[in-house]
Amino acid sequence: MILLLRRNPEDNKMRRFICLFVFFALAFSSVSAQVTSTPQPGADTMKVVELIYADRLRTEQKDSVTEVQTLAGKVHLKQGKTQFYCDSAVYNKHTKIVEAFGHVHINDADSVHTYADYLLYHVDTKLATLTRNAKLTDGKTTLLTDELHYDANQKIGEYFNGGRVLNNQSVLTSKEGTYYGELKDIYFKKDVVLKDPKYYLKSDSLLYNTSTETATFITKTYIEDSAKRKITTREGYYDLKHRNASFGKRPIIEDTKARTKTIADIVETDDSTGITTLIGQAVHIDSAQGVSLLANLIITNRKEETLFATQHPLMIIKQDNDSIYVTADTLFSGRLSKMKVLTQKDSLTGKTDTIKGALTINTKDRPQNDSADRYFQGYHHVRIYSDSLQAVADSMFYSGIDSVFQLFTDPIAWASNSQITGDTMYLYTKNKKPQRLYVFENGFAVNKVGKDMYNQLRGNRMNGYFIDGNIDYMRSKGNAESVFYVMDSDSALVGVNKAEGDIIDLRFLNKELNKVVVISDPKATMFPAKQATEQDKVLRSFRWLEARRPKSKFEMFEN
Repeated sequence: MILLLRRNPEDNKMRRFICLFVFFALAFSSVSAQVTSTPQPGADTMKVVELIYADRLRTEQKDSVTEVQTLAGKVHLKQGKTQFYCDSAVYNKHTKIVEAFGHVHINDADSVHTYADYLLYHVDTKLATLTRNAKLTDGKTTLLTDELHYDANQKIGEYFNGGRVLNNQSVLTSKEGTYYGELKDIYFKKDVVLKDPKYYLKSDSLLYNTSTETATFITKTYIEDSAKRKITTREGYYDLKHRNASFGKRPIIEDTKARTKTIADIVETDDSTGITTLIGQAVHIDSAQGVSLLANLIITNRKEETLFATQHPLMIIKQDNDSIYVTADTLFSGRLSKMKVLTQKDSLTGKTDTIKGALTINTKDRPQNDSADRYFQGYHHVRIYSDSLQAVADSMFYSGIDSVFQLFTDPIAWASNSQITGDTMYLYTKNKKPQRLYVFENGFAVNKVGKDMYNQLRGNRMNGYFIDGNIDYMRSKGNAESVFYVMDSDSALVGVNKAEGDIIDLRFLNKELNKVVVISDPKATMFPAKQATEQDKVLRSFRWLEARRPKSKFEMFEN
């Protein structure tokens, strides 16, 4: 070790003379191997410690091998780019160890500052142990511990008996930690707890970068944010500066306030925008609505309270024995209370209602409770399945307040052996079971009674009614027409009845068509079974579309 002594130039000549005398005396005494004016050629300058300033310097020979140098008063030492400050220090020439006491401060290349009340420093290895009120800071983050081990070569600090890290209003505690000065990374281990005004975090291990202010999750981690969302993840990161995060290995997010639960392969969230993206086998469960949504991509907006799902989305409306399954190319959900309503005024009744086909609800039907305050929209290739009813359409709107499915563009619905089509269709449900069906324009109902035998009903508008999820009767109004296959008591075909009227009812018994009733302006023709032509057996625009019918919940994505 090279020890150079510099005195204050303003000291009097006598003090300068005494200092020079001490310097030269030391330089040519038994400690000359460690104390010399210049390093020997080829010497390792990293092991050279230079004395910049001290009020007092004393050398003491303890025994034949042990020599101790004592520095006191505003001590300032330097080794390479590392500066040392303290109240007093003791250097053992034999062990090459420096002990520093009081207001210890290590300034490592102006990037890392370390403080303590006591320092034990190995000159050759540049390893330091700081105890009693130890502190390490890089200007952004401060680490506090009772005992800190610092490698000045690698700029690595470690603690093993508990420590705290402060960053703005964030406080992180752990039993063990390692700080990497070059990378600005801190690796926390064992009982890691992070508290912040916006969230709470608990984990066994955590990696944190003080420069980017990013926490990286490497083991199972539990997070709770200010909105009381609970997040469990095993992989990912959280950017404290920009308030965005990515969680991997199928994280779970539970929102106790909204009563929702979210799971996916990867979840990306941005607190500043409120947008969360679920990627890969995503599941969003809304307990308040009794609705679950599955897709490969789901995007939620917490501020707007909206939800967007694509890549094979599947919505499940749960009920006791007959859940409703809904698919489409795209599913979207939002709050009814935030929806813009398009209205029109009926010139005859004076009633204000929504514009037909506007995918909205009546203004008077605004939800009064949170559980009903949600709607779902489906775009393209909509398919609906339940044990009692199935349907397809190009687009769909479902309201939580009235449990109505509004189906648009070539909708088709099936119940038992019956099929209903039209331009636009409203399917009313109660307790998530079909209760009523309303068809706007070109309504057409078909009931299969045997091979190539179909009862038919058509009209401008059509109403269907259900009991316990089973069709009870259908009513067609406006240019109504029907074809009815008449059977005897042995179910043998008697003939084909073709009727016209303003109103025609189809009445069912045990899920089968039992009676046709023409209520207004009836016109009917009975064709004997053997005399009925193919033209007599079908109405105009007849289509039997069983091939498009969803047969089970497992084939919802088949077209």
